[in-house]
Amino acid sequence: MYLRKVDGPRSVKMPDGTIMTRADLPPETTVRWVASRKAAVVKAVLYGLLTREAALETYALSDEEFSEWETAVATHGEAALRATALQKYRQP
Repeated sequence: MYLRKVDGPRSVKMPDGTIMTRADLPPETTVRWVASRKAAVVKAVLYGLLTREAALETYALSDEEFSEWETAVATHGEAALRATALQKYRQP
């Protein structure tokens, strides 16, 4: 069995004790971004599984879009990533 060489760690331990691996990330071809997929990418960057630049390049995200995801999670938690919650959590 051969493992493909990747930059950075293959897995990270989350604060709650769970392990997050690259297999837990959404596919690179993701077009439909649901809250759980957004949260997985934000967590991966936050805990060092992916660099911010790698996440932006891999998922073809703009810096502004990813910053909004990070702000939403930091301010209101993962629930703020749901598309139906935009009005509820939008900054005035």
